Amino acid sequence: MAKARTEYVCRECGAKSVRWAGRCPECQAWNTLDERVVRAATSSGGGSASRTRLTAPMTATRPLRLAEIDVTDFDRVPVGIEEFGRVLGGGIVPGSLVLIGGDPGVGKSTLLAQVCNEVAKENGPVLYISGEESMAQIGLRARRLGLEAHDLLFASDTDLGTIIEVIENAKPTMVVVDSIQSIHSADVESSPGSVSQLRECTLRLMQLAKNSGVSIFLIGHVTKEGALAGPKVLEHMVDTVLYLEGERYHAYRLLRGTKNRFGPTHEVGVFEMRGEGMVEVANPSAAFLSERGEGTTGSSVLVTMEGTRPLLVEVQALASRSSLAVPRRAANGIENNRLLLVSAVLGRRLGVALHDQDLYVNVIGGLRIDEPAADLAVALSIVSSFRDREVDPRTVVTGEIGLSGELRSVGQLEIRLREAAKLGFERAVVPRSTALRDMAGLGLELVPASTLREAINAALLA
Repeated sequence: MAKARTEYVCRECGAKSVRWAGRCPECQAWNTLDERVVRAATSSGGGSASRTRLTAPMTATRPLRLAEIDVTDFDRVPVGIEEFGRVLGGGIVPGSLVLIGGDPGVGKSTLLAQVCNEVAKENGPVLYISGEESMAQIGLRARRLGLEAHDLLFASDTDLGTIIEVIENAKPTMVVVDSIQSIHSADVESSPGSVSQLRECTLRLMQLAKNSGVSIFLIGHVTKEGALAGPKVLEHMVDTVLYLEGERYHAYRLLRGTKNRFGPTHEVGVFEMRGEGMVEVANPSAAFLSERGEGTTGSSVLVTMEGTRPLLVEVQALASRSSLAVPRRAANGIENNRLLLVSAVLGRRLGVALHDQDLYVNVIGGLRIDEPAADLAVALSIVSSFRDREVDPRTVVTGEIGLSGELRSVGQLEIRLREAAKLGFERAVVPRSTALRDMAGLGLELVPASTLREAINAALLA
């Protein structure tokens, strides 16, 4: 008879331990070790094997030279939603495994249900499997979203074996599993959502996708830190990792690609959450600037890049005298460390007395900007609020600030400025090193600046 043994597996990093502990010895997370009973598999000769049961590998084949590989199988399936297709790299690759995560209620299920509806209209049957909703609940949501494709199929189950059987019988073009944390395999003795269950279910679905050519989308939960729940190995197993981001009290949602084996990474699709579902935003820059006030201080317009797309966003700042010994520094939409750096440069290099000022910086629309090119817009907004002087409303800015107060060049400046000219802006304050390149025919006036002081003097109105 097969002998069983007990081990403890961390649900965060997947590390194994022979005894329970309050803290994982690998990732240092507290109370994450789950007990698991492992039974050794019995070999065909009757003896017991020392290893646990493994899923059968994909079918082996002879190695091929590069010239012999046929890539016609990877013709992309059109999505029907341009913003979603942009992030995937142009469409859905047959046989791909895609993981999409996001905060609860951000719209993951809604967006993928709409994608399924569009794909089913042109490319045959599409299967949506929910492990968290009953068929009645699925039908209620589908009717609310106006899904009407004839070949859009729904199922509700949590057993992996049953799900694979349904997929093989339906032979769909695309499958959505909502969510991977709710699915369990009978071959693994642990609860759904555990590390071992996530690994086994994802591996089996990956093998199904590669062997059958069916594109499978997995919806994943996120932890309170914003990372996909489960071990990091899940992100290595799948072909594409997408995150749907958005603030709870903002209508806009950003679909961001962080990994893509078949296309560019860090592409962004912009959507707006409405009562009828997720609606793609064709011109995000105009949407982000639609409510910009006139004649107000502490506001500037930044030209940033999200993937290959230029975006114009409003950066606001408020400088207010502090009653605290240590003034506040609060940032929403940029890293707090960037705000600290910019405020330090303003105080040391320009003599702007911010030591007794609370500083608040906000990027309008819920957008989060990670590139250093936002430094100049942040600094300009802070000085505008502190001096109570308006920034020229016809001007856009972009540039990274060095610790010596110099402006450093930014990439893809021509693409940024063409987008600004489309929206009617007339001037652009940019780093001098970048402006020296040939930028003729952009349709706006370039104002080159070598230092932060020059940029501020050029952008603020008298």
